[in-house]
Amino acid sequence: MLVIAGSDSGGGAGIQADVKTVTALNGYAMTAITALTAQDTHGVHAVHDVPPEFIRLQIELALKDIGADVIKTGMLSRPGVVTAVRDEIDRHAPGVPLVVDPVMVAKGGARLLDTESVGQLIKLLLPRAVLITPNALEAEALTGLPVRTFSEQELAAERLLEMGAQAVLLKGGHLPGDEVRDLLLMREGRQEFRGPRIHTSSTHGTGCTLASAIATGIAQKIPLREAVARAHAYVAVAIRTAPGLGRGSGPLNHAHTLREDA
Repeated sequence: MLVIAGSDSGGGAGIQADVKTVTALNGYAMTAITALTAQDTHGVHAVHDVPPEFIRLQIELALKDIGADVIKTGMLSRPGVVTAVRDEIDRHAPGVPLVVDPVMVAKGGARLLDTESVGQLIKLLLPRAVLITPNALEAEALTGLPVRTFSEQELAAERLLEMGAQAVLLKGGHLPGDEVRDLLLMREGRQEFRGPRIHTSSTHGTGCTLASAIATGIAQKIPLREAVARAHAYVAVAIRTAPGLGRGSGPLNHAHTLREDA
């Protein structure tokens, strides 16, 4: 599996969360880092962008040598990065499934995707994606529709399918209520994943973790509904058993399956 995303120096999200998740679920992770961030549990303090040509080289070398059963994208901060990603996967992995996690805003509020990049993501990556995994705020930015209720969540997911994605997992963690509903909408059907809201500050990297867990399942040839269900179960335990690190939004316990196997 190739993950194309930004690095989190705090270790809770981004590439670090991706690698931990893939490893915990018995996959093998390669990476192409798009940006370096200086961040902690309070937020992103600085971003250092990686030049697009170097991102291209990382993707090319990973795919030409080892190859990938799935590709997952995370933070793609600039239009040139989005273009580079689409070019290289078309060139070196034209038939490989692509999971797009449209990372736009960090937990602390820092914007990680500019307006022009959103347009490029819609144009270049949505039509290529077997699955896109936006939260409510990201779905609003992608579709221009409000996503504040379950019915609005449904309409936005339908719009994202119309925009070209093969399937949409529209997460409901930002919606009000004690129950969280994630909606999986596919061209052949739909499924809801509901559960009680876990009241905790240890939620840093949940989106990255969930998308990488699903992508790992896709790489392992698990049907999409089952891959999403397994990913939800993994994330739920990772939140409940989080180590309680930091004084802000803390990281998950990505290694819980490894500890159970030990």
